[in-house]
Amino acid sequence: MMRAATALPWILLAGVVGYVGVEKQWPDALSSSPTPAPITLNLPQPSENANPPALSGPISYAPAVAKAAPAVVNIYTTQTVKQNIDPFLEQWLRFHGQAAPRERSASSLGSGVIVSSDGYVLTNAHVVAGADEILVATHDGREVQAKLIGTDPDTDLAVLKIALSDLPALPFRQNPSAVGDVVLAIGNPFGVGQTVTQGIISALGRSGLGINTYEDFIQTDAAINPGNSGGALIDVQGNLMGINTAIYSRSGGSMGIGFAIAAPIAQQVLQEIIAHGHVVRGWLGIEIAGQSHRDGPPSRAKDSQVTVAAVMKGGPADRAGLKPGDEIINIEGKDVINADEVIRQIGGYKPNAKVAIAVRRGKAERTLTVTMGERPKAN
Repeated sequence: MMRAATALPWILLAGVVGYVGVEKQWPDALSSSPTPAPITLNLPQPSENANPPALSGPISYAPAVAKAAPAVVNIYTTQTVKQNIDPFLEQWLRFHGQAAPRERSASSLGSGVIVSSDGYVLTNAHVVAGADEILVATHDGREVQAKLIGTDPDTDLAVLKIALSDLPALPFRQNPSAVGDVVLAIGNPFGVGQTVTQGIISALGRSGLGINTYEDFIQTDAAINPGNSGGALIDVQGNLMGINTAIYSRSGGSMGIGFAIAAPIAQQVLQEIIAHGHVVRGWLGIEIAGQSHRDGPPSRAKDSQVTVAAVMKGGPADRAGLKPGDEIINIEGKDVINADEVIRQIGGYKPNAKVAIAVRRGKAERTLTVTMGERPKAN
C-alpha cells in the first residue's frame, strides 16, 4: 500500500510529461485543427465598469424626525358600550339589592397628525368611531379635548379640531413618490409613547384589499403596530406622505406589510370635510361586478369584464339608460381596467357632472351620457 501511494505522483507526472511530449512531437497536426469562431454575446456591462451614482442618503434621520414628531399626536377615546347581562347574574344581583350594569366605559388609543397651525388634526375614522370623548395629547405634553369635524368611512379618514394655536403642522408632500424611497412611520404603538420606525416604500397604488371603499395605499415595511393608526408616514425631509391605517398580520403585530392612505387623498378629504362636513362624491346608483385589482389586470382593456350587476330605479344610471348586464368599456374615454378603478373614477366626479360612459350590450357598443348624482353618506 505504501509503495503504490509513493508511485502515484510519478505516474501522474509521467502523464503530464507524456502529453507535453506529444504536443511537441506533432505541432503541425495540432495547429491545423479548425479554430472555432468567437461567440459574441450582448451582455450588460458589470456595474464596476460604470460610474456608480453618488450616495445621497442621510447619515441620520434625526432632522426629519425633529421636524415631524412635534406634529404627531396621541389620541385617546372613550365610549359607552351597552352590554348584555346573564339572566342568572341579573337575578342574583337583584336578590342582593344591586342593579345590573347595562353599560360600561371602553377606551381605545391611536395617533393623529396636525396638518394646520390652527388645530386641524387628521386621523383614521376607525380611531374615533363611536367615541363619546376624544382627548388629544400633544408632543409637548399638553392634553386637550378634540371636536370631531367629520369622518369619511369610505377612506377611513377623520378630521378633528383642537382649541390650540401656533401648532407645529406637517406639510403634505407634493412630489411623486417611488418604490424604494425611504420612509419613517411615527405613532403611538401599543400606547408605549411616540415611536419612530424606518423602512422603504414597498409598493404604490395598492387597491382591492377590501379595507376601504376607495383605496390608493402606500405599502411599506416600516413597522406599524396597533396604536399607530392615524399616525404619519413621512419622507426623509419630514413631509407627510400618508396616514398609517392598516397592517397585514397573522399575529396582530407588524409583519413588514403596512398600508398608509396616500397624501393626495388625505389632503382632498381634509379639504372636503372642512368645507362640507363630509366628502362630496359622484354617484351612479349601480352595483358592479367584475375583476378587482387584487385579481390582477386583464390582458386587454376590452377584456375588463366590469359588468353592471344592478341598477337603482330612478337613479342617475337608470335615467341615462344603463341596464343590468351592460359591460362598461370606458369612462370619458379612459379604458376600464378593473372594478376598483371604476369605483374610484366614478367617485372622483362631482354631482351634476355630465359623464360619457361607453358600454357593450350584447354585441353592440354604445355611449351613454350620465348626469352624476351625489353619493349618499356612509353610515
